[in-house]
Amino acid sequence: MADVTARIARSAAAAESPPTDPAGFDDWFAEFGKRIYTTAERVPLAALDQWYQTPVTGDLWHRSGKFFTVHGLRVHDPAGAVPSWVQPIIDQPEVGILGVLIKEFDGVPHFLIQAKAEPGNPGGLQLSPTVQATRSNYTGVHKGRPVPYLDYFRDTSRHRVIADVRQSEQGAWFYRKRNRNMVVETTAEVEVLDGFRWFTLGQLYRLLSRDDIINMDLRTVLACLPHGSRADGALHRMTDVLSWINGARSLATVRTERIALNALDEWRHSEMGYSHESGGFFDVIGVSVTAAGREVGTWRQPMIEPRGTGVVAFLTREIDGVPHVLLHARTEPGYADVVELAPTVQCIPASYRWLPPAARPRHLDEVLAAGPDRIRFEAVLSEEGGRFFHARNRYLIVDSDVPEDPGHPDYRWLTMDQLTRLLRHSHYLNVQARSLVACLRSLEAARSAG
Repeated sequence: MADVTARIARSAAAAESPPTDPAGFDDWFAEFGKRIYTTAERVPLAALDQWYQTPVTGDLWHRSGKFFTVHGLRVHDPAGAVPSWVQPIIDQPEVGILGVLIKEFDGVPHFLIQAKAEPGNPGGLQLSPTVQATRSNYTGVHKGRPVPYLDYFRDTSRHRVIADVRQSEQGAWFYRKRNRNMVVETTAEVEVLDGFRWFTLGQLYRLLSRDDIINMDLRTVLACLPHGSRADGALHRMTDVLSWINGARSLATVRTERIALNALDEWRHSEMGYSHESGGFFDVIGVSVTAAGREVGTWRQPMIEPRGTGVVAFLTREIDGVPHVLLHARTEPGYADVVELAPTVQCIPASYRWLPPAARPRHLDEVLAAGPDRIRFEAVLSEEGGRFFHARNRYLIVDSDVPEDPGHPDYRWLTMDQLTRLLRHSHYLNVQARSLVACLRSLEAARSAG
């Protein structure tokens, strides 16, 4: 693994390379965006021709029985600031593939990246993994064109697996959703199809600081890469970190119960979808999609649309000369294992107008008040554009003076080496934390490059 880590670091340090001209990226991206796009128009739920609502429950199902469903969820959390609530949630039990293909050019690993348009992306085109597909997509349920490069990830026997781990997605909107995050290296000749391009990791890291360029699926795969970090000087031993996580999972009081979508007594149902009676949180809407350059040219589907831009932030500090990040052991109703490590702050601030003061996230005010001298990273990045409509978060990395004991048992300082070690396994870091790990590594690469 040491040789792989060194080679990945070499790619992270490479801002230029023969197969790709960084100066020409914007022209390539803009030109391709004229030909590859999606448009999404709101339509009534009853107009989703391949979907139906069951008469008794109102749950939304695809007529194939595949893809996903939208149903209601009752959540009980007696120890939480909000002890119980009901909400819609997306149930997508199948495991998709998020895969990035690597090939070495002139001694530097390059990543084959796809420019992909999703109906929920606010700006249309974003950079995505080589393969980004649900099981229903890649088994042809949609009757569309085959997924390019899929065989590299379905049969890895002729290639080298760099990373392969199942990871969760948004536990507030997905019920136990997992995707297989894969990085596979090949030495074979690879035909570069229209809309695909080789990048060094350093080039991807530079683009990560730009709003809405690197999509969520690519960020989570990049976070799962092997990474060389200082292995000593951690405030807490790794065995203690694992014990802390297991303890939080064992003591968690969250219970969930599937209920009918029509039984959500705090949610209003209209022909255009479902919305919370407060006007906050998120809506369930229907969209009609027209696409160019996708496996399927037109379709209709339900989506979740959040009410407001979120804030996702890591607080960081040095402890005895070693950089640490403040993690939050967070419960969300859709997690498969109750608790995952989340960013220091992860919320949509506008939603807290309708919640009790005790529910307001710790450290949110510190993040919102941080001046430019403390903000090390800031970009507005989109979440998954295939299920969420214009879901965007302001991602931040902020220097802090929070003490070594953060004053709450659900928070703990960890090093980058510890995060990397946890990312070798499933369901330890949530998808927002994984995005921020990629952002942190981009800062390290920039610092190393001077």
